[in-house]
Amino acid sequence: QVQLVESGGGLVQAGGSLRLSCAASGRNVERYPMGYFRRAPGKEREFVATISWSGTDTYYADSVKGRFTISRDNAKNTVYLRMNSLKPEDTAIYYCALRQGYDLGYAAHEYDYWGQGTQVTVSS
Repeated sequence: QVQLVESGGGLVQAGGSLRLSCAASGRNVERYPMGYFRRAPGKEREFVATISWSGTDTYYADSVKGRFTISRDNAKNTVYLRMNSLKPEDTAIYYCALRQGYDLGYAAHEYDYWGQGTQVTVSS
């Protein structure tokens, strides 16, 4: 059974930075693509970023491109989301997810396991 435990959320002023971490446990978790999604108040869950199992391929939503960086350390079974130049519209609960497939996933239904979520609040 795969488990994903997230950390690193919090309150930050606009223009600030945060780094989210997602620790994965379970068999062969290092072999699968992972991603981050977010759900803002009153909105549907949306894709943020994804990374291949090797870390060589990444893809970002247009709204975060150039500001967010997803990375992974397979020796630690951990994925990171570095968020710079944060804006109030980035306020949301952020979820990491694991996809038991080979290709990158861009939609929530393509992922099989989810973390509990961590709150990110950006004040103006």
